[in-house]
Amino acid sequence: QVQLVESGGGLVQAGGSLRLSCVASGRTSGIVTMGWFRRPPGKEREFVAAHTFTSGGSEYGESMKGRVTISGDNAKNTLYLQMNSLKPEDTAVYTCTAGPTAWTTWGDYDFYGQGTWVNVSS
Repeated sequence: QVQLVESGGGLVQAGGSLRLSCVASGRTSGIVTMGWFRRPPGKEREFVAAHTFTSGGSEYGESMKGRVTISGDNAKNTLYLQMNSLKPEDTAVYTCTAGPTAWTTWGDYDFYGQGTWVNVSS
């Protein structure tokens, strides 16, 4: 099993920045890809970004493209999401995911964090 613990969420003013972290523990050797998804209040979950640790490649969802950067630290088993120019519509629960073969689809991942709340005030 793999445990994922997110941190870094909180309250920020519009235009501000936050960096989310996700630490993976347990049997992490099989993890190839990790990602971030978000679920705004009353809306559907959406893909934010994914990162593969083998090639270092990344993919971004349309909703935050250009304002976020995903990165990973193999040695620390940690995934990061740097979010800039935040808008009130970015308010959501942000959840970290991990798996051997998944990419942009929520259900393709094997492991999920509890989520961290990001609240962007206007």
